[in-house]
Amino acid sequence: MKHLIRLSAGALLAMSLAGCAVNPVTGKQEMIFDSVAQDIATGTQNYVPSQQSQGGQYVVDPGLTAYVNQVGKKLAAVSDMPNLPYEFVVLNNDVPNAWAMPGGKLAINRGLIVQLEDEAQLAAVLGHEIVHAAARHGASAKSQQMVVGAGALLAGVAIANKKPEYGALAVGALAVGATAWNAKYSRDHETQSDIYGIKYMQKAGYDPQAAVELQELFVRMMEKQEPSWVEGLFASHPPSRDRVSANRAEVAKYPKGGTRNKDAFQRALAQLKKDKDAYTGYQDAIKAAKAKQYDKALSLVDNSIQQQPKENLFWELKGKLLLQKDQNKEAIPALDKAIAANPNFFRPYIYRGMAYKELGNRNFAERDLIASQKLLPTQEASEQLGDIALAKGDRGTARAYYEQVAAAGGEAGERAKVKLAQIQ
Repeated sequence: MKHLIRLSAGALLAMSLAGCAVNPVTGKQEMIFDSVAQDIATGTQNYVPSQQSQGGQYVVDPGLTAYVNQVGKKLAAVSDMPNLPYEFVVLNNDVPNAWAMPGGKLAINRGLIVQLEDEAQLAAVLGHEIVHAAARHGASAKSQQMVVGAGALLAGVAIANKKPEYGALAVGALAVGATAWNAKYSRDHETQSDIYGIKYMQKAGYDPQAAVELQELFVRMMEKQEPSWVEGLFASHPPSRDRVSANRAEVAKYPKGGTRNKDAFQRALAQLKKDKDAYTGYQDAIKAAKAKQYDKALSLVDNSIQQQPKENLFWELKGKLLLQKDQNKEAIPALDKAIAANPNFFRPYIYRGMAYKELGNRNFAERDLIASQKLLPTQEASEQLGDIALAKGDRGTARAYYEQVAAAGGEAGERAKVKLAQIQ
């Protein structure tokens, strides 16, 4: 045991010595084990799966994403890491949230953009997230977790730290929500992102007062105790009155004024605001479906479709509802439209595969389920593919799929264990 303690202590010291790097934003030495190239690789590897797990990209109005990219790139150009391969996407998710991955991969949800008033407030959101990427906060948090793990070993404490990785099965595929890459940054990281985000705003010509307004908005929303906000932005970026005061003090260091671009912002959001009632109806349909009021839910989502027929989520929900009513044949045309509207989103492929499977068309079912797996590997698709393989008499392939599902755990994992026992 003494040898183990000495070995662990030595490893911890070696990690500490080898892991010193300069924070590109603050210029201070920090414990970071990964290189910038590893940051970029991590972001690239996880960016698409994280988008998939949160509704996919918003595609009804591509101009909005182009606009967000324009604002984001303007801020990134004045950051302390301007040469990172920055990308900005708008996610088709009602939960107000925004996040940054290592290497400059950023996202903002549709549900947050509609809460903002002008381009300066959008710049406040994006500037804050750019600092997380430029200051390598993700790599720093990862390194700290590694050291904590090594220190826990000295005390004989086992720490289980599960991280989603590309290629791993998403637990409960059909219940995937806004649980993608949301690093719980430290208070220091959040403070840095506030301070330097304001700096980037000012350098890019925006009115830094918008950063104060943004925090005031977050506090108001938090005080309303809206669940979507608590599970979204507030989980990783907790607001407070103290944070508002700190931002106000930071903004006071800069000259007053700057660009707000309210008109340009409102033009960019015109389609999204026009569709506000359609998305409200969609949320009401989801609530009705949870209460098993399927006919009511269908009526609500049909109304949303009439208002905005280009929204893939509306067609997907209609298809799902028809599946729940055992109307598999009728579900397929709705899911066809969902896939046509956004062929790069995994979920409707699963639903359509399930519909084809129930109708006895195994080849079409297998095609769709494999297509979903290429976008985001899930337990649900793997279990369905296992069932199809078993029905075809391919026990080896079925066993491989069920083993994947069983390894991921949960209710699906328990079902897979039972199926594995039956084909041993």
